[in-house]
Amino acid sequence: MRARLQRRLGVALGMLVAMAIPAAADSCGRMEHDGQRYVVCQVEAEAEPALRLWQDGPDGRPLNNFNNIRRQLAQGEALSFAMNAGMFHPDYRPVGLLVIDGDELSPIVTGGSNDNFGMLPNGVFCTGGARPFQVIESRAFAQARPDCRLATQSGPMLVIDGDLHPRFLVDSDSRYIRNGVGVSPDGQTAWFVISDRAVTFHEFGRLFRDGLGVRDALYFDGSISRLYAPSVNRADFGRSMGPIIGLVDSTG
Repeated sequence: MRARLQRRLGVALGMLVAMAIPAAADSCGRMEHDGQRYVVCQVEAEAEPALRLWQDGPDGRPLNNFNNIRRQLAQGEALSFAMNAGMFHPDYRPVGLLVIDGDELSPIVTGGSNDNFGMLPNGVFCTGGARPFQVIESRAFAQARPDCRLATQSGPMLVIDGDLHPRFLVDSDSRYIRNGVGVSPDGQTAWFVISDRAVTFHEFGRLFRDGLGVRDALYFDGSISRLYAPSVNRADFGRSMGPIIGLVDSTG
C-alpha cells in the first residue's frame, strides 16, 4: 500500500507541494496543494470489497456517527477510515440514490435545484461494477443503470471529464471544510479527500483535477464534513450524519 500510494500521489501529481506518506498498513496521508492542506485516503481496486457504506443499524435507525459504525463491526474488524458520503434530509435519509450491497435503498434524483445537490451536473459514486470505482453523472447513470455493489449520489460534480464544474468561481467567498471522492482514469483507485480548513469549490476541484490527476470527482458535502482516520490522528465528531462510507480492515 505504501509503495502504491507514494507512486500515485507522487506522480499525479506534479503540482503537489508536500505530502506525508502513511505507514504500509494505513490508507490515509496528508497533502498540500495550492496552499491548502488535505487528508487523502486512498483505496485500490483489490481493497474494494472492504469498502462499506452505512445508513441504518439493525434497529432501522440511522447510525449517524463513527462510534455507532465501529459498534457494528464484527470481531477482528477495525475501521481504517470513514467519512460522510452524501447529503441527507432532516431525518438523515439520503437525498438521492443509495445502494448498499446491491440493494437500492433510495432512488436516483435527476432534477436540478437551488442547493448544492441539485447544482447540475451532479453524480453518483459507484463501486463493484464494470470497473472497481466510477463517478458517473446522474442522468447518464439513470439511463445506463450500471450494476453497483455500493452507490451514493451527491452534488455537484467537482470534475467532469477533466473539467471543473462550470459554476465554480475562482474568486468565490463561499468557504467550508469540504469532502468528496475522485477516481483515477482507469477506475482502479479511489481517493477520499477532506480539507483541513475551509476551501472554495474551485480550490477543492483543482485538488482533484490538478493535484490527484482525476477526470471525474464528486462532492459529498461541506458544512457537516467529518473524517475518522486514526492513521493521521483525526476523529471529527459533532453533528450527526446520514450515509457514511469507510474502509474496514480485518485484523483477525
